[in-house]
Formats: sequence, C-alpha cells, structure tokens
Amino acid sequence: MGKLTDNYKKHTTKNRIQKWLIENFYQTMFSMAGNVKPQKILDVGCGEGFTLSRFKEKNIGKELEGIDYLETAIELGRKNHPDLKLKQGNIYKLPYKDNSFDLVICTEVLEHVERPQEALKELVRISGKYIMLSVPNEPLFMGANFLRGKNWSRWGNDIEHINHWTSRRFENFVKKEKVNVVQKSHPFPWTMILLKKV
Repeated sequence: MGKLTDNYKKHTTKNRIQKWLIENFYQTMFSMAGNVKPQKILDVGCGEGFTLSRFKEKNIGKELEGIDYLETAIELGRKNHPDLKLKQGNIYKLPYKDNSFDLVICTEVLEHVERPQEALKELVRISGKYIMLSVPNEPLFMGANFLRGKNWSRWGNDIEHINHWTSRRFENFVKKEKVNVVQKSHPFPWTMILLKKV
C-alpha cells in the first residue's frame, strides 16, 4: 500500500470526537442528497472513495463515480473499494460533458485549490441539476484545531488550506455562478451548501 493520505487517516481515525464530527458531517450530507433523489452522482475530490462508499451503503444514487487529483488516493480507493468507479483527473478540466450528473459533490476541496472560482465554474458546468459543497467554517475550524492541539504554530490553520471562508462569505462566493442556494447547513466545524443550477 502506498503512503497514507491525510484524508485516509481522518476517515480511519480511532479518535472518538473526530469520528463523531465526521459522522455528523455525513448525516447532514445524506439528508441533503436524499431530498433531491439523484441517480447519477460524481464526487470531485473523492479521495479514497469513503464518501461514495457511504452513499452506496445508504442507497443514494444508482451510478456513482469519483475523480481525484492524487494518484495515491485513487490507488488506495481502488484497493479498499474495488466496487467503485474512481479515476484520476483535474478539477479545472473535468473529463465530462456539460450536464452529465444529477448531483456533483465537492466536499473539503475548494479550500485547497488556487483558483476556487474557476473550479466552481467547472463543477457547475458538468452538473445537470445539483451541486453539493462543503468547506471549513472559519474561524471555527481553525479554533477547533487549535483547542485540540493541532497546528498550534499556525493558530489551527491546516498547512494545505489556502482559502478561508466564513459561512456567509462562502455563500456569497458560490452565488457568483448561475446557481440558487437550496439548502445550507453547519455540521460543526463545516459549512455545507446544496446548490441548484439556474
């Protein structure tokens, strides 16, 4: 097995608090996605396929696909979830036609990318109807990290996070595209938004 990614470590943690936070995150996501009853789902930034695997367990969606930039993550995902369709790709140039999926998911990704508006535009392009996004809700996310002793020297900021949004700023950011906000939630310490193409 190749080098374990931070995402893999997060999803396989034994830390009870972190496990509870992740479970709360997923329950919010399942509730949002279940309301719109998608058939074709794409997870952009799918990592090792943990989210898609959970969607499959919940019987949300009939066709599930994932794409991620990291080859290591895709290799781990194919090994741990051989039943999932996972491929390597770039968020700025996704290899899909316009309106290809009922629901495009992109969770815990946009805080990492250098051109988030360009990435969002591409997510909207390939979605036929809905887009679900999540990012850390700042400054709560950094504060929670700091209080549990993580990333102290950076005041709780993850070294890979280059974009920081409060919930309101993130909502304003997504509204620059041709979308309507259908639902917004705050599973601590994240902001999660479900959008519908106009």
